[in-house]
Amino acid sequence: MTLADNSRPNTPRITLIDTLRGVALLAMASYHFTWDLEFFGYIEPGTATSGWWRIYARAIASSFLFLAGVSLVLAHYPAIRWRSFWKRFTMVAGAAAAISIATFFAIPQEWIFFGILHSIAAASLLGLAFLRLPPLATGSAAALIVLAMIVDSYLAPGSLRSHIFDPKVVSWTGFAATPPRSNDFVPLFPWLAALLAGVAVARLAVDRAWLSSLSRVQTRPNLLSRAGRHSLTIYLVHQPVLIALVYIFSQISPPPQPDLRQSELNSCQADCTSQGNESGFCSRFCTCTVDELAAQSLLEPLRAGAIDVQTDDRVRILAEECSIRSR
Repeated sequence: MTLADNSRPNTPRITLIDTLRGVALLAMASYHFTWDLEFFGYIEPGTATSGWWRIYARAIASSFLFLAGVSLVLAHYPAIRWRSFWKRFTMVAGAAAAISIATFFAIPQEWIFFGILHSIAAASLLGLAFLRLPPLATGSAAALIVLAMIVDSYLAPGSLRSHIFDPKVVSWTGFAATPPRSNDFVPLFPWLAALLAGVAVARLAVDRAWLSSLSRVQTRPNLLSRAGRHSLTIYLVHQPVLIALVYIFSQISPPPQPDLRQSELNSCQADCTSQGNESGFCSRFCTCTVDELAAQSLLEPLRAGAIDVQTDDRVRILAEECSIRSR
């Protein structure tokens, strides 16, 4: 989601950008609807956070940040319009804070402390420092972040992470060895790369005088472009509406009762693999963890949200023991 004004002096509004933002909103809504179906028990636990759905979610987040970088250039290059920037930044940061507060009370075990809006706000602030740099320099910075992510995830797993960054107050940087559980976690590293890529591409378009040509690609607004112009409002409203619809449906046709053990196993494996761990290790670790939780009668209260996995020593100790056994 791009959350900057994408107008520029003496340049017509590029409707195509609005349409692309609208497409991203549509994709986001489809993903969140899948998450809602999983949350209410209509599809298997872990579906929305594993396999192609996981890739889909990352592509959506990347597109929002990329478009935010494009709009940052269109709105604030060659001169930063500070009043406009701070007005928009305050709106985004305020919306992010509202989501954090709402989810803290609604889903305290997995509340959103640094989601897509938080990431866009922070990355946009840092992106200002790249507006006047050559596009090659900004693109190289984005590429270096991606390269570092590849090294950390595949070539030297965990080499850029430390348990020092595990607490929520610093885990938003993206360097936590064990990221806190959250329903939407988009840390600054490596997601800053997507915004910087957008800045680099937009600067290249400005330098090559491509903006006028881009404005002629789509000259008339459509439903998607109109939605794209109100992306922040739609982002804030769409999920409560979807959840309400699924909830109403669940009262008419309740989902089947889940298998607690299988549900926790699927959820554990999805979380484990999302942190870059090898699938074989995740299978052994999660099987061990779920078996121990069941043996100690912790599985049911854990799934019911009565146990905080971040603070409960029983869960932490058995997880550490299973991690050692699974290596």
